[in-house]
Formats: sequence, C-alpha cells, structure tokens
Amino acid sequence: MKYYIIAGEASGDLHGSNLIKELHHNDHEAVIRCWGGEKMQAAGATLVKHYRDLAFMGFVEVIKNIRTIFSNLAFCKEDILAHKPDVLILIDYPGFNLRIAKWAKAENIRVVYYISPQVWAWKENRVKMMKQCIDQMLVILPFEQPYYQTKWNWPVEYVGHPLMEEIDRFKTEDQQTLQHTGDRSKPIIALLPGSRKQEILKKLPVMLDVSTQFPGYQFIVAKAPGLESSFYDELLNPYTNVSYVSNQTYSLLHHATAALVTSGTATLETALFEIPEVVCYKGNEISYQIAKRLVNIKYISLVNLIMDKEVVKELIQHEMNTENLVQELRSVLPGAAKRETMLQDYKQLRSVLQAGGHASSAAAKAILNGIKAE
Repeated sequence: MKYYIIAGEASGDLHGSNLIKELHHNDHEAVIRCWGGEKMQAAGATLVKHYRDLAFMGFVEVIKNIRTIFSNLAFCKEDILAHKPDVLILIDYPGFNLRIAKWAKAENIRVVYYISPQVWAWKENRVKMMKQCIDQMLVILPFEQPYYQTKWNWPVEYVGHPLMEEIDRFKTEDQQTLQHTGDRSKPIIALLPGSRKQEILKKLPVMLDVSTQFPGYQFIVAKAPGLESSFYDELLNPYTNVSYVSNQTYSLLHHATAALVTSGTATLETALFEIPEVVCYKGNEISYQIAKRLVNIKYISLVNLIMDKEVVKELIQHEMNTENLVQELRSVLPGAAKRETMLQDYKQLRSVLQAGGHASSAAAKAILNGIKAE
C-alpha cells in the first residue's frame, strides 16, 4: 500500500521513523512518502520536505511567515494528489496538519492522526471538526482516551507512548559512550534548550548564566539537529565549563546528573531516563501573553500533566531567570530531598505509561486494520 506521512518537528521525525519501520515490517510492499527529517528518511521513506523548513513557533512568528506557510500547504496538497496514497498519516503538528486533514477528507482520502493535537489544553472547539475529518485517531497519553470518549463521545485508540520503546531500546542496544570535549572528571548537567533557533535564543543564554554558579559541574548542551555549529559556538564562547554534543541527546541524558529542559517532549524523555530536571519556558512576550489567556491546563510539562501533580518545577517566562534556575537546580542535585522524591515519582510515571504497550507496533497494526475494515 501507499502511505503519506506528515511530521513537522524533531519529535515527530523520531516517532514517524519508528512507525515507518513497523509499517514496512507489517506491509512488505509499503511505499511511503513523507514530510519529516533524516530519521524518517533513514527508516525507508522518501523525504519531500524537511521539518526545519516548517518550524514556526508562536503567534507572531506564524504571522511573519504566513506566505511561506500557505505556499507549503498548497505544495503539500499537490504532492499528496500526485502520490495517491491509500492513507494519509498525520503526526501531531496541528496548525498545519489539521488544515491538511480537512482538505483530505473532502478529497476522500483516508486520514489517520497519530499523536493527538493537545486540544485538551486549548482550542477545544477543534474537536468537532476533527471528528468529521479524521477517520482514525491514535493517542499516546493515557488521559486522552477517556477525555475523547467521555467528553466528546469519540472512540479513539490508545496505543501507548512511543518514547517508552525508544528509550528502552537505547538503554539495551545502543552505544552509550558520550563523546564530548568537556571536563570528564566533573559530573554533567544537561542543557536541552529546544530545537528551533528562536526558542534557543530565548532560553539558552539564561541556562548558560547558571553554569557560572556551579564550578564543580560541567554543562553540556544538546545541539539541535540541522542547526550549524557556529550558532552554538558564538553563544557558548564566554563559558569555560560549557560544551555541546551533536546527535547524542540520549547519551547525554544517560550520563547526566541533572538537567535544565525546555518544555515539550524533552521533559518526558528526561524523566524516563530518571534524570531530575527543571522545566523551562521563555518565548516571545506577545505570543506568551496571548497563549496565557487561551491555554487551559495546570501544567506545561508532560511529566506533570500525566501525573496530574507537580513532579518537576516549571519556570515559565519571567520566572525563568538565572536566580530561580540556580535555586531549583540546587534542589535536584545529589543529596537534596527533592531529588529523591522526584525519582520516586518517575517510577510511578513509568508504571502509568507501561500500560499502553509498544506504541509504534500498535499504531502500525491499527492503521492497517483500519484500512482493511474500510
């Protein structure tokens, strides 16, 4: 069968690559075309457009790049029609993918959504349109299935969280040596400032200031794929105990003592590696003020959302400053009581997510079964 998959971010590229492997495993004649990144391409899909050309974050940034976004939408529709897929698989990235879903339904193309838009957080009114346009919804957070079923009478499928399988595979199969230029005699604090230039420029300078208060540690930045080294060299140059690594985020987390992590998927990855963390968010002020009035959730990190309590500290916008980061980082270093409590909560988190099973395999089988039952 022919598949067309759209992922617009680094995390979508990772989850999409594992889904592609499982689709090939279950359908030996699969022909897959995608929007994503190197991981999806390496898994056996033909890459049409890289996610780094799609990454516009925040209200202001979207408005500035609106012509490019509409151009991408038009090109995407043309390419889907030319490929004539049996199924269109959309991975998260709702601003773009929901527009494509609505169009695809009108073109009688089967639409599967893998990794639900976070409508439980904001823009809940999207659900009515989603029910009409999406033939099959596959969710990865345990609270999403009862949310859709109870509130919206929409029977979606919970397939488990794909990070569980990815991190477990890394721990058992991958080379875990960390190649870096830092002081190997000092314990590591991992810095995960995000994958987009604009968000990195907001958060990384504050994280770097923190490093001056911890001379007994080395700080290592996880470099985003696709960004040039010179971008990081300029930012890191004044700091003697900071270096960066490329394509080694999991190895970095595996060896870290603690971490400062931008909100998003990385917060859950860090928790599943059992690394105490402080969650950071700082964005464009106008975008933040708009979002603050629209978002309807108690927490911004997946760890806290899944556990429905504050497991990890979240420093948001103005609260994300050097003084607060230093204080919170100290509270999760070895010997601190908060660190031990956090590690116990991480064990409970893992137990909650384990109930879902092997996400990529379950998703691939659900997609194939859905096509056959159509």
